[in-house]
Amino acid sequence: MIEGAGGMVISQATKPGAPGLGIHEMGTARMGRDPMTSVFNGYNQAHEAPNLFCTDGAAMTSSGCQNPSLTYMALSARAAHHAAEWLKEGKL
Repeated sequence: MIEGAGGMVISQATKPGAPGLGIHEMGTARMGRDPMTSVFNGYNQAHEAPNLFCTDGAAMTSSGCQNPSLTYMALSARAAHHAAEWLKEGKL
């Protein structure tokens, strides 16, 4: 495909890498507003278990090519802030 597009192949993998080295596994528990189509709300709080928060890549339904660590950190901070507010209000 590269050559067909006018490019030149400069290196080629000789064998596949170990699982997890070239991808970021995520997307097993969708984030959304509707409990019928998602597991977590916008604060990564489970619809069915309000005291359960997910702060990893499970809620992300797609992945870019870059490391998602900063996104995980942002989602974690948002979830923690929300949980702290709910604790103050006696909701958790």
